[in-house]
Order: sequence, then C-alpha cells, then structure tokens
Amino acid sequence: MGTELHQQFTPYVARDDEEYMNKNQLMHFRKILEGWKAELSQDIDRTVHAMQDEVTLFADPNDRASQESDMALELRNRDRERKLIKKIEETIARIDAEDYGYCESCGVEIGLKRLEARPTATLCIDCKTLDEMREKQVAK
Repeated sequence: MGTELHQQFTPYVARDDEEYMNKNQLMHFRKILEGWKAELSQDIDRTVHAMQDEVTLFADPNDRASQESDMALELRNRDRERKLIKKIEETIARIDAEDYGYCESCGVEIGLKRLEARPTATLCIDCKTLDEMREKQVAK
C-alpha cells in the first residue's frame, strides 16, 4: 500500500550525551519525510498517467463497471495518499518551527523509535493510547 514507508533508511543511533531533537536528528527525520513525500507524489503522478492512458470504452457493461470500480478504488487510495502528503508537509513545518518530536498534548518527548516507526506522529505513546481509548468509548 502506498501509505506505508517504502524507502529504506538507516535508523538513527543517538549517543548517550546527545540532546534530543538536535540538528542531526531533525535532518534525519526531514530526509525520511521528504523521501516519503517524493515517493507518494510519484505514485500519484503514475496513477494519473495510467488512468489517462487506460481510458477505454468497453461495449460490455460488466467490463465497464469493473473498470470504473477499479478506478474508484485507485482514486480513493490516491486521495488517502494526498492527505498523507499534507500531513507530511505539516510535519516538515513542525521541524522548521523546532516543535518536532514533542507531544502536542503533554509536551514530553515522543521518542526516536516511535518517530522512526511513524514519522508524522504528534502524540507520545501514552497520549495516543488515551486518545484511542476515548475513541472506542465514543464509538459505543
């Protein structure tokens, strides 16, 4: 799926005396995010070109319905990726503002491992867990 981080990167190894979210760490995450964004943009462009090339008018209604269904699914996936690109851009802006890596809710460090697993994370694991528990309670 396109919303997964496909590119391979070397995990950041922090030194014991290293300050959290220093210049090197911020550059590391910027590189990950920019690579991910570029990959998603290429996928979207590829889909647009493929859809333009594959427009075929089928005489058989079943074939036409199948093609339309495939296109609708592809468009939904690309819309999801477009939203993810927006989130990546917002995350890069947080790096520029030097707010990256800290929980939006409580202000604690999110952690390097969590950010490498989900570079667009805005909540620490505790706040995210509480948020998910609230969502489950509201859904009932």
